[in-house]
Amino acid sequence: MADSSFDIVSKIDRQEADNALNQAVKEIATRYDFKGTGAEIKWSGEWGIEITANADERALAVLDVFKDKLIKRGISLKALEEGEPRQSGKDVKINCDLGEGISQEQAKKVSKLIRDEGPKGVKVQIQGDELRVTSKKRDDLQEVQQLLKGADLDFAVQFTNYR
Repeated sequence: MADSSFDIVSKIDRQEADNALNQAVKEIATRYDFKGTGAEIKWSGEWGIEITANADERALAVLDVFKDKLIKRGISLKALEEGEPRQSGKDVKINCDLGEGISQEQAKKVSKLIRDEGPKGVKVQIQGDELRVTSKKRDDLQEVQQLLKGADLDFAVQFTNYR
């Protein structure tokens, strides 16, 4: 019998992220407490987001609105790397990034966690920015998924290519 496997990835659906940003833009445009504050949120490059407002509190409020929209769209907040508010002329700006992929250090950490606490006979291979987990028993793979869902990882994980 062939080994069963699945991949551990950290990916973001670009369309869902775009929808979350557009919903945040609409809410900011219609909310009374943002009127006349110069509050805006927009894309800055491929995965960067720039928030602008006339005060720290307003910029942080815009960030909270965006976080709410991400959660409603099913995107983990672990994928959002937010910067500190910084003064830029009269405005305050916050730069954020939506991170994709698993770094080498994170992959090694997950691999070690599975080896130490996971069922015996499960193999983990690091393949670029994702990990492949293989085992003879499908129950072991499901156990690994539960282990990772319960672990406090500092990045979002999804499971794909379950075979």
